[in-house]
Amino acid sequence: MALFGRGKGRFGDAPIAGRELLLADLDGVVYRGPGAIPGAVEELNRAAESVRIGYLTNNASRTDRAVAEHLSGLGLRAGADDVVTSPQAAVALLRETVPAGSTVLVIGGDGLVDELGKAGFGVTRSAEDDPAAVVQGFAPEVGWEQLAEASFALAERADGTQLPWIATNTDWTIPVARGLAPGNGTLVSAVHTAVQRLPIFAGKPETPIFEAAFDRFGTRNALMLGDRLDTDIKGARAAGIPSLHVLTGVDRPKQLVAASRDMQPDFIVASLAELHEPYPETERLRGDVYQVGSARVVMEGHIVRVVAEGDQPINLLRAGCAAIWNSGLAIYGLKVPEILYRDHWN
Repeated sequence: MALFGRGKGRFGDAPIAGRELLLADLDGVVYRGPGAIPGAVEELNRAAESVRIGYLTNNASRTDRAVAEHLSGLGLRAGADDVVTSPQAAVALLRETVPAGSTVLVIGGDGLVDELGKAGFGVTRSAEDDPAAVVQGFAPEVGWEQLAEASFALAERADGTQLPWIATNTDWTIPVARGLAPGNGTLVSAVHTAVQRLPIFAGKPETPIFEAAFDRFGTRNALMLGDRLDTDIKGARAAGIPSLHVLTGVDRPKQLVAASRDMQPDFIVASLAELHEPYPETERLRGDVYQVGSARVVMEGHIVRVVAEGDQPINLLRAGCAAIWNSGLAIYGLKVPEILYRDHWN
């Protein structure tokens, strides 16, 4: 490792170095609403020159072809084979659960129906058709009637048996042009309240969607690119791969400093341009001082103290996260200065 200037800290390899596969979340990483995040397309196309890129989405309302068309329209070199969806992961679970060709009650939209059809399953919208399982995913048109059909199908039978229930994902919210709206986790919760049990989940942060990606692309030497700690980063840790959190989406510095161990990323960047740049190492100095670049933060009991702000806010955030995460203390018991989680990137 090289030392870049006195007091400026040490740098390691770029996050992309040595990877065979990048797994990229979409909303908040590639685009925000219909438009691309500035610089994201250029950086991902640059990365694609040396590594394979897979696009992972929990959104069950669109087919892989529709997602690929959106990405291509933004300027990315992406086809349907580059897109791994939560419906695909759900269908993989379904194959292990019920016989091939079974009729399945679908709560959701085109993304689910398309994948079930490709896998040879029959589709119904009514619990009266004696389905072999229930598969649930988000679609804007899902309403009370569909949720009620799921509840009827999933009710415990007289002999004590219950139908298998697979849900694509647990996202409580979904970002739309006007803000955050209820996501599939909210819809699943409505059915859960009625039937008093939970489904098996296929999408992030659960591992089936990652396993589907590893199988598709033939490697586990992967780096997850995400903007949500509770899905992208938590899922990567569960799947046993490193993760990079980019500050272009949902979770901001305040969520990062408070992240529990199962949601702590390996890299924190302001934009995807930093994929290709040497990443500053976190150094632990005497007295439990954590330094990143020229920024230094120390834990003094339950008080987080900034020793040196440094010349880059992103390094101060990285140093603060390192100090807090390594303290083993719960965030609600800490006194954290506002400068540490000030959002310079929103």
